[in-house]
Amino acid sequence: MVTPESTATATTISEEMADEAQSQGLLTLGVEEEYLLVDAAEPHAVELVEEVFDQLPDDIRDSVQHEFMRSQIETASPPQLELSDLFESMTRLRAGLAAAAERAGARLVAVGASPFPGETFRVVDRPRYHRMRERFGDLSPGAGSNGMHVHVSVPDPETGVQVLNHLRPWLPIFQAATANSPYFGGRDTGYASWRSMLWERWPTVGPTPYLESHEQYETMIADLVASGAMLDEGMLYWYARLSANYPTVEIRMGDVCPTPDDAMLLAALARGLVATVLREVEDGRPAPQVPHPLLMAAHWRAAHDGLEGVNIDMATREPRPAWKLMRQLFDYVRPELERHGDLEMATVLMGRLRAHGTGAARQRALFGRHGSVDPVVDWLAAVTRGRR
Repeated sequence: MVTPESTATATTISEEMADEAQSQGLLTLGVEEEYLLVDAAEPHAVELVEEVFDQLPDDIRDSVQHEFMRSQIETASPPQLELSDLFESMTRLRAGLAAAAERAGARLVAVGASPFPGETFRVVDRPRYHRMRERFGDLSPGAGSNGMHVHVSVPDPETGVQVLNHLRPWLPIFQAATANSPYFGGRDTGYASWRSMLWERWPTVGPTPYLESHEQYETMIADLVASGAMLDEGMLYWYARLSANYPTVEIRMGDVCPTPDDAMLLAALARGLVATVLREVEDGRPAPQVPHPLLMAAHWRAAHDGLEGVNIDMATREPRPAWKLMRQLFDYVRPELERHGDLEMATVLMGRLRAHGTGAARQRALFGRHGSVDPVVDWLAAVTRGRR
């Protein structure tokens, strides 16, 4: 979860890059990823976040931050214009953080929820996290949940709110594509993303509501804080929101992806989608009026099926194979993928995801072959740092 306390200086865009983006009519892109720390020898999560921080090299320290639980850690990649630069930044962060974790006696694992049974962990020793625990109790069980958030630049908050309205029908397929937490508490949950089900227990998690203006957006935040459902704006956990710290739309798309390849594909599609709907906003096209209960159903289906089952086509309101909807998303944003120079890489990465399946599908395939979660964790630790 992103909070006002957990901001890394590396996420601040330079004036030079902002000017370059504006002159070319392009959008910048940044990614946040949350990870689980697992014991180096035994299959269980460990509270070693402070020890990992002690081992961080100087070149990535500003891009690494605490998360809610002591068994978690987070990276925030610097915003980029070129997808290849973002890929290089993310792989460097993953590799550097994984090496630091190993020096601290842990493994870095990109997984949505801890698969191990019988775990209870403490929150990071920060006043705000303790207030969250006191207010909301045990809503984050076990070792914590790990997500992926993509930041895409927008010109101003008012336009950003209209972009949020246009994003709503597409976000379930992002959630399906990132599904990477089928195991929890030592068993298969029957869901591709059990993290999604755990995460929805927080009072402000859910689809972004349709909003008329930025003023209404801010009023709703104030009302939610006054209600006690969140401590501050950092606890607005809608699936897409305006960043509290940067001039971006933040798509909180689902589980952290197991591989840098998967993460880059979803980041490219996110930028392509924001750029596509931004043009619709500029052209005065109204956002689709999608019923909130139908969005809830689509997000539930995404958590349950991932990409290997079905989801809801928001245009027809009918169930369709999720991979067809994923392809529909790709085709919809193709012009902006091409305009941003992302089409070639996104096409290759889309093919890889289609061939290998989501993280959840790959975890289940490994478990089916070995009958144990241990090889699953070994695989996750390897691919987290870019090893195939």
